Amino acid sequence: MTSSKVKEEKNMNTVYDTAVQDRTEENRTIEQTQAVFQAKDFNLWYGNNHALQNINLDFNENEISAIIGPSGCGKSTFIKSLNRMVELVPIVRTEGDIVYRDQSIFDKSYTVEDLRTKVGMVFQKPNPFPKSIYDNVAYGARVHGVRNKKVLDQVVEKSLKGAAIWDEVKDRLNDNAYGLSGGQQQRICIARALAIEPDVILMDEPTSALDPISTTKIEDLMHELKKDYSIVIVTHNMQQAARISDRTAFFYQGYVVEYDKTNVIFDKPKDQRTEDYVSGRFG
Repeated sequence: MTSSKVKEEKNMNTVYDTAVQDRTEENRTIEQTQAVFQAKDFNLWYGNNHALQNINLDFNENEISAIIGPSGCGKSTFIKSLNRMVELVPIVRTEGDIVYRDQSIFDKSYTVEDLRTKVGMVFQKPNPFPKSIYDNVAYGARVHGVRNKKVLDQVVEKSLKGAAIWDEVKDRLNDNAYGLSGGQQQRICIARALAIEPDVILMDEPTSALDPISTTKIEDLMHELKKDYSIVIVTHNMQQAARISDRTAFFYQGYVVEYDKTNVIFDKPKDQRTEDYVSGRFG
């Protein structure tokens, strides 16, 4: 074999080895993807109404998971179950389990306060407190005992930057948050959630009350936030789910019809009901 052919063969081997190494790293990354939440045969009743039926879902870290489905199918009930907020309704009863980071959220040693510190929530309508912008964002840190003004200043600035609103409000931190636009108020609420340094952010239709420009800002923000957080979002807007989410679950009449990568749900769903819903035939 000539020296040129030997050299060519070595180069081809190097390319092959590099490709194998790249695939190995990719597979390793996939294998290391960890579920932050796992619902296991989870059922929920409002009195005699069986609102959630045998829910089995895994939500992965650093992903945006969307929940879609027609009104009354259990989307909001389920997302509020993830931080046990649904239990504020006295007639609620549950069976099965929801596991967060390998621990049941219903374990008696696991307080709802601890859970809600790790699992923050942003609601459908912006709900800032009737306080200053600063006090809204600093609220969670103060509840956890932070009193040092310098530390609070750092928390507020970091959280507002994380919510992509610092430049808009940095010169008016003492103004009442009610003076902001709806989209700005929602980002203040996101900053308030970030201030307690959660692991997961739940969003229950966070843009349904916002104009298209504010909605785009929130969606762009979610793409940035998933680098550091895991996000579960309920949305009626199927275009939004298709734009922002990594995986999508289709709920119907209290159970999960289909859950898969978002492109599969919207392009090649396995269940006819999913196809009918995402194509707008019902809902």
